[in-house]
Amino acid sequence: MLRTCLTAVRGPAVCVGRCFSSEVSGAVSTLAGFSSPRFSTEASLYVHWPYCLKRCSYCNFNKYIPRSDNQDVMLECLQQETETLLKLSQVSRITSVFFGGGTPSLARPSTIAAVLETVARHAGLSEEAEVTLEVNPTPVGSSKLEDFLHAGVNRFSIGVQSLRDDDLKVLGRDHNSQHALQTVAEARRLCPGRVSVDVMFGRPGQSIASWELELDELLSVCDDHVSLYQLTLERGTQLFRQVQKGQLSVPSDDITAVMYDSARRILQKRGYLQYEVSNFARNDAISQHNMSYWKASQYLGVGPGAHGRFVPRGEGDVCREARTQTLEPDVWLREVQQRSHGTRRRIPLTHLALLEEVLVMGLRLIDGITHQHWQLFSPRADLYQILSSSSEVQDLQQTGLLILDDRGLRCSWQGLALLDSMLPTLLLLLEAYITQGPGAP
Repeated sequence: MLRTCLTAVRGPAVCVGRCFSSEVSGAVSTLAGFSSPRFSTEASLYVHWPYCLKRCSYCNFNKYIPRSDNQDVMLECLQQETETLLKLSQVSRITSVFFGGGTPSLARPSTIAAVLETVARHAGLSEEAEVTLEVNPTPVGSSKLEDFLHAGVNRFSIGVQSLRDDDLKVLGRDHNSQHALQTVAEARRLCPGRVSVDVMFGRPGQSIASWELELDELLSVCDDHVSLYQLTLERGTQLFRQVQKGQLSVPSDDITAVMYDSARRILQKRGYLQYEVSNFARNDAISQHNMSYWKASQYLGVGPGAHGRFVPRGEGDVCREARTQTLEPDVWLREVQQRSHGTRRRIPLTHLALLEEVLVMGLRLIDGITHQHWQLFSPRADLYQILSSSSEVQDLQQTGLLILDDRGLRCSWQGLALLDSMLPTLLLLLEAYITQGPGAP
């Protein structure tokens, strides 16, 4: 059974494991890693554009159908909040920027350019920094790609999802397969080697054979990066209701597990190396921005519903906070206009909460967590001390699912597909060690 969460990464919105930002308790503890220049001077930036022209049948992301054209005020508020959070974090270098949504390709290219200019004005943004824009592969989205390129975007992430028109209709997408192919071709012409394609499996009525055929077809036109996601039935969505009523059926867990394994092998044969649960690249075209999440680096979240993890040094703090911006665009706009930001929730991260994030996010990577990386966050307790004496961990190693060696901690090829089933054990061991000390059961 496929146990690993294969949903898209949007800001910190990765649903593997627990929701740490809402379950933090206990006294705040200062880590040596917090004072490291890596965390105090650098961060990545996620910018959320909350609007779509329609809601897809499977989608429960924070997105809205605009009631009126408010692009001017959105621009002003995105700039204002970006400036505020840059000053608050006191970072001097933004390593990457990701415009997600929603459908950020609905924004004006001048809006994208203005946000990037704000970043450059208040922090460093090198010409080599990765700047990604999510693109809906419609004729309108495709026609604006060159303008986005001139605005400062140098990487496109295209939500193809499927090359089957009937499936796109079921998913509620507003493009067809021809639109998708044209958009990918135009993006590759403009940004060769820097185009990512999202594709979804486990769709209603999909078979293993049809999935393999479709993936082969898609890879023949793809660039150097592919993100592979399993369809998740989210409560409250139209698709969830249709499946609940028996109007549609989705493949079983056993079938989707075969689909995932098959896709990994097909991608490998086509030269794409898996570097994370859902992500594959050739020619070293990995997503630098998403790597910052998986490596537990600092990131700022701007826009309605965006999340962030950073140290608010401008307020004299030395500990990292988990931040969430106000979800509703209209309310967020008012808050930014009134107080220069729309932060709804601030939670100081305890020592344990931060280590939980390092563990959960790091194990999504093929390379896992090196001892050196773990030491940045846990200078007093290494991975061997925390895990090696556990009989559960020893069993996972003996069955070939988990590897703990001189390189660090990582999942095997087989183990990566079962990551979620292993995480509760690892998290309990971590919690016991941090809260009760060595020798805790």
